[in-house]
Amino acid sequence: MAGTDSRKKSAATSLHEDGPAIILVEPQLGENIGMAARAMLNCGLSDLRLVRPRDSWPNRHAVSASAGATQVIDHVKLYETTAEAVADCGVVYASTARSRDMANDIFTPRAAATDMAKQIANKIKVGVLFGKESKGLTNDDIALANAIIHVPLNASFTSLNIAQAVFVVAYEWFQTMNASEPHHFAMPKETRPANKQELGGLFEHLESELDACGFLRVKEKRPIMVRNIRNIFQRAHMTEQEVRTLRGVIKGLTTMPRSLPRKK
Repeated sequence: MAGTDSRKKSAATSLHEDGPAIILVEPQLGENIGMAARAMLNCGLSDLRLVRPRDSWPNRHAVSASAGATQVIDHVKLYETTAEAVADCGVVYASTARSRDMANDIFTPRAAATDMAKQIANKIKVGVLFGKESKGLTNDDIALANAIIHVPLNASFTSLNIAQAVFVVAYEWFQTMNASEPHHFAMPKETRPANKQELGGLFEHLESELDACGFLRVKEKRPIMVRNIRNIFQRAHMTEQEVRTLRGVIKGLTTMPRSLPRKK
């Protein structure tokens, strides 16, 4: 559908500079990246991140498929791991069509957009994960997320390509931010929310000590146990101060001598 007016100032620079980062994990085709970029700019978003794209980058097919969304394509950020791509994010959503054996909160795109607006109003960086065309996101990717975005569709045919999925989420975000009634959210009174890099440090610290004490000794069960432990803390929406406190607790439990029981 045509309709670009180059005389109008782009929404990506005038409306939603702090909008959610769109993170494509292992995208396979440059054309899909370009169409996702086009969908983003349609809705005033510009922060596109790629994790291990299959084909080379920059990609001429992405440029042509973007239909002129060069201000998104020209500023793409590349990452080796999903964890690195979300390191600066305080809240991450994972878009998936499949049911998962995880206890994450599940949002529709519209409900997720409202939640994103609340987080961003509180100066929290937000990211949305989208998986590869063939298999979607892995459980390890989803373990990095605070919540899941599930698009309610025809139960017998829920397949969306990457650009469609990005557009659905971005469109609901755009509508939320341009609603007639302004959004008012309370600012946090305490320290800022922990970002994924800080949470990752906590997880590595905790898992190292759990390995040392033998809690994670069953090799076959370790990945699932680690994922479940991480999910517990992801759902807690901890602040940076709380993460530091927990790391202090872990250090205290593992390095300080136990006090002798008091005599009665």
